Amino acid sequence: MLVLAICCMSLLIVSLDNTVLNVALPAMRHDLDASVAGMQWTIDAYTLVLASLLMLAGSTADRIGRRKVFMAGLVLFTVGSALCSLAPSLEALIAFRMVQAVGGSMLNPVAMSIITNTFTDPRERARAIGVWGAVVGVSMAAGPVVGGLLVDSVGWRSIFWVNLPIGIAALLLTWRYVSESRAPKARRPDPVGQLLVITLLGSLTYAIIEAPQKGWTSAEILFFAALAAASLAGLLLYEPRRTDPLIDLRFFRSVPFSGATVIAVSAFAALGGFLFLNTLYLQDVRGLSALDAGLYMLPMAAVVCVLSPFSGRLVASRGPRIPLLVAGVAIAASGLMFAAFDAETGTASMFTAYVLFGLGFGAVNAPITNTAVSGMPRSQAGVAAAVASTSRQIGQTLGVAVIGAVLAAGVADAGSSYGTGAGAAGDFVAAARTAWWIITGCGVCVLLVGTVSSGRWARGTARRTAERLEEPAVAGPPGAPVSRSPGTNTRA
Repeated sequence: MLVLAICCMSLLIVSLDNTVLNVALPAMRHDLDASVAGMQWTIDAYTLVLASLLMLAGSTADRIGRRKVFMAGLVLFTVGSALCSLAPSLEALIAFRMVQAVGGSMLNPVAMSIITNTFTDPRERARAIGVWGAVVGVSMAAGPVVGGLLVDSVGWRSIFWVNLPIGIAALLLTWRYVSESRAPKARRPDPVGQLLVITLLGSLTYAIIEAPQKGWTSAEILFFAALAAASLAGLLLYEPRRTDPLIDLRFFRSVPFSGATVIAVSAFAALGGFLFLNTLYLQDVRGLSALDAGLYMLPMAAVVCVLSPFSGRLVASRGPRIPLLVAGVAIAASGLMFAAFDAETGTASMFTAYVLFGLGFGAVNAPITNTAVSGMPRSQAGVAAAVASTSRQIGQTLGVAVIGAVLAAGVADAGSSYGTGAGAAGDFVAAARTAWWIITGCGVCVLLVGTVSSGRWARGTARRTAERLEEPAVAGPPGAPVSRSPGTNTRA
């Protein structure tokens, strides 16, 4: 339980950093004279680097030692937080956020790997993951309020100070109480695969964020879109031919694992878009202070905090299907209230939509994580957990990028830059309607994929995938494709 608490401390500072930052966006935008795209980059520069390096961090930790990598991540994240608080410009802030992300990439998947190897009983592991999910709820509940209080009283730079004492305490406790562990079989580095992942995510995110300003058909945007497509094709062709690929595409033969990946992308895209839209609306349009905006979002965060451990217990006793169905319905209903019924124009309807979103997001975290790591060999727990964490960060990156791009395009079509007042509220609601329909679609995707990936047939594919992953490889000549026992295939 002490190891679980230490691992949860790392999750707390990473999750708290995101929720605190969202509340501070308007103040940072004013102080640094940033555009909507600039605010998107303060979030997406972090999540993009995080998503790009998570799988590398997971496999490296399995190879050289999870405790060692975890401690290095705590040091980098804490130092990056201190640098962010001193950033003199938007460009410097984005660069220091990337330093934070390098450290953050060494925390969550490695911590989950430590938890998976500590809690070997499936029921105990599901409960531990429920506690892990509850930490996300605590950060969502505390982040907006703590962030709003700090921004209003001290300034936006102080939001990064919160990470310093928690990071230092987690570092000392890890050094004292967490034992070292490694995978029985070390995985070799995959620099080509890593480069392809970075190129894919970076070029895709850049194209989405910058397209409203530069034009969707401009040569620059088309070039980066083509680069993203080429990188994806390269991954699909190159990775199956490696002995120790960065992304073992055989994982995705497991329908629950593939489903958890799609659900994570959808749910966290909805979360990223939800927080981005509401932060700008409450402060820039309604004219609320950062603290009041945080208090407005407290009902949503409180529901996540309460429901996450219950969802973990439900997954342990009944399986992932019920939480996934609840999550899909609730997220879709919340998005629909904003998209079709303009929920933000009334306080009661807005709070109802907030509670529904909290219900959906609180239910979805535990089944995603548990499904990703259960059934997989413990020797590959770091990589499996890293894929799940990567899916979350990719979802949040794409959510902020797509929702921000749609909002920017809607504001441009309205012919004005929104501000406070009734007319501005109407402009913002109209500009954001398409974005809310996208969030509704994310909820529907969680519902449908959760239904398909949690049945008996899906569990059978997970069992067969785990058996294939545990089969030894048959050595071949250097540089040749890897062959395996009869009945397996390295191609996805």
